[in-house]
Amino acid sequence: MSDALNYLLKVRPDAMKSYFDFIKKSGTHLDKKTKAIISVITKVDNQTETGFKQYLSRALQAGVTPDEIIDSLFIAFPSLGLTKIIWAIDIILKLDIPDFRVEQLGLGGDWHFIGKLIEVIDGVSRLELDEREVFVYRHGKTIKVYDTHCPHQVTNIPKLAVSGHVMTCPKHKWKFDIRTGKCIVVGDRPLKEYKSKVDGNKLYAFW
Repeated sequence: MSDALNYLLKVRPDAMKSYFDFIKKSGTHLDKKTKAIISVITKVDNQTETGFKQYLSRALQAGVTPDEIIDSLFIAFPSLGLTKIIWAIDIILKLDIPDFRVEQLGLGGDWHFIGKLIEVIDGVSRLELDEREVFVYRHGKTIKVYDTHCPHQVTNIPKLAVSGHVMTCPKHKWKFDIRTGKCIVVGDRPLKEYKSKVDGNKLYAFW
């Protein structure tokens, strides 16, 4: 939330509460994915980069696929025009979200080799694979694999952002408990966790 909105919440709490109630209730009859797509399109129409990154992340977390995002931009062509669609795609390309890469579009997901189990140390590792970067947390037999992008504005979080069990996004200081993936300070959305499995002595993750 911006400093301006935080300020208005303090000085005009009743008015701002009514505003947020209106926003919350206005999508009551829409499913989560449809609501998320509409929010993305409105940010593209207004060309607000910060808002677009934020709602793009929310849409992906809601289960909207990259192909559905691209389709929705083209469906909204009569309103957006090519210039705004190009503006949105330029931002997506700069974010370098793996699922938007040409070779990944249309794929239904598969199990990917992360590493040999003996090489996965206790604690947190940040691994750079051919297809994407991931954080791997291990505590004994418990293993979790996370996307390295912050769920707020898709910032790619570096290894230096991890201290003990806490990961801090350098951009807006969202803090996450790497043991659960939950956001514990500032934000309210968790890290994206990939399904993982151990087969023999090898660790795999699904995306």
